[in-house]
Parts: sequence; C-alpha cells; structure tokens
Amino acid sequence: MQTVTEIAREIVAREGGFVNDPDDPGGATRHGVTIGTLRRLGIDATGDGQVNEADVRMLTEAQAVEIFVRNYFEAPGLAALPEPLQPSVFDMYVNAGSNAIAILQRLLNEMGHDLAVDGVLGSLTARAAQAAQAAAPAHLADAYGIARRNYYYALADNRPASRKYARRQDGGKGGWIKRAEAFISPRFHLTEAAHKARVAAWG
Repeated sequence: MQTVTEIAREIVAREGGFVNDPDDPGGATRHGVTIGTLRRLGIDATGDGQVNEADVRMLTEAQAVEIFVRNYFEAPGLAALPEPLQPSVFDMYVNAGSNAIAILQRLLNEMGHDLAVDGVLGSLTARAAQAAQAAAPAHLADAYGIARRNYYYALADNRPASRKYARRQDGGKGGWIKRAEAFISPRFHLTEAAHKARVAAWG
C-alpha cells in the first residue's frame, strides 16, 4: 500500500504545472492547487498582503503535496475508508472536492445502503464503505472509478465548456476520463469506440 504522501506526489505529477484556463472554474492553478484554495488557506507566498496569480505561480511541488495531504486527505477523514479505495477518492477530492464523497455515497446507496448524499465522510458513510469492501473486495474500487467516469461524462453533458476535458479534439478520451480510468482495472476501461459513442451527442 502506498503512503498518503506517495499518492499525493502522484496527484501533483498528474496535475502538471501552471494553467489558467478560462473554461476552468478553478481559475489560476499550479500543481493542482487553485487560487481559491490558496485564498481559503491564506497562503501569501509573495508576502505582499494579497493572494493572487503571482502566489499561485510560486507554489512548489512540495507545498502542493503538503496542501493535499492536510486538506484533501486528513481534513475530510479519508483514512476511515478501505485502503483500496483511498487513492481514487483522494485523487477525486483534489479534483472535485466533496463531490468525491457524494459520488461514493450514491454508489453505496446503489449497493443497498441508506446514506444521505451530503459529501461528508461521517461514521455512517465510513462503515458502509467498509461493509461494501468486505462484501466485494475485488470490485469496490473499480465500481467507484466507474462512478467517477460517469460523473465526468455527466458533467460534460451539462456543461459544454467542460467537454474538452472529457474528449480530445480528435474524439479520443480526454484528461478527465483517463484520470478516472487510472484507478479502474483495464478490463473495465471503455474502448475508444464505446467512448466515442458515449460522447457522440455532443456533436
């Protein structure tokens, strides 16, 4: 089992360097850390009394790892989840905040549990996840990864500006889909034909 820090380093590597895509609601981002996160945490790297794009640009990989571990793993209590599930939920929490837990709660409800879908990892959600892992130890992580993939497709269905994250210009799988499938066993990856059929309605 990887350590939390090792998982965080992989997330930082996956996120890449500085971007400021006008179609991304997160705004200026470096190593996956958004300007909104820096403002929320009060990280003024330049020391000028403001948190702006300059502070984002100064963020190091090591700082990003520390932010992710403290605020996206420890703070939401992801250690309470089954170990095989932790990397994917952690990665999704960095990418989509509490939606990562809401996706898990909806999945667990589909498996017969009765949880409020509130995006909070409380004791009921943690126990349900542990029970689901015990019942289907070879499948829960894949099921969560597939639910993540479906979430991304649905998000792009409803927000045309985000479709470029789910589908490349040549029609192949975009970054969101590849990110979800990085945590899904290869046998459950969509074929390129199935992916293109899924996004065909986007035009």
